[in-house]
Amino acid sequence: MLTVAKLGCERDERVLFDQLSFAVVPGMLLQIQGANGSGKTTLLRILAGLNSDYTGDVLWQGQPCRQVRQEYQQALFYLGHTPAINRTLTPLQNLRWFCALQNFSDDSAIHAALQEFGLAGYADIPCHQMSAGQQRRVSLARLALTAAPLWIMDEPFTALDKQGVAELEARVDRHALNGGAVILTTHHSLQTSHTLTVVNLDTLRVEAV
Repeated sequence: MLTVAKLGCERDERVLFDQLSFAVVPGMLLQIQGANGSGKTTLLRILAGLNSDYTGDVLWQGQPCRQVRQEYQQALFYLGHTPAINRTLTPLQNLRWFCALQNFSDDSAIHAALQEFGLAGYADIPCHQMSAGQQRRVSLARLALTAAPLWIMDEPFTALDKQGVAELEARVDRHALNGGAVILTTHHSLQTSHTLTVVNLDTLRVEAV
């Protein structure tokens, strides 16, 4: 699905990583690890097409992502470190906006997603009145509304309670078992029944754990 070849990136004249290579195949769970400041978020933003300041190649199905940008963006779901919702809008309005970007409208699917992510009864409450964990759930509810095979997520477990963590772990597992792929960073000890591949930015090693 995704190939990273001899990738390098500098920030403030400091090399974050160099000659980094790995491949993402269907069914893979890939965790990016490294010390604070090692470039984990920067790497995810490069992979998501949000940072073009790098050397090397990022290929989607064998073609440079820069050349197949529209196709790649349609195949990608990106979740940054912050919830990335409009806090003045309600959960229902936020998810309608997300669906509109994907050129479909299905309020029944949106309400099902809110139910699935523990937000039943909160559809019409402005997000700024909700807790950090509930706002995170609004953001994560988009997972139920996307057909993207590749998920890239930066600290997706932030602000979730124990139940929310377990539910998201299960969803990540299901996505991989169904042939999708997940790339994520997390300080959480990921509990998964799936083989986990780790890219360590401190050592530039790639290994299955």
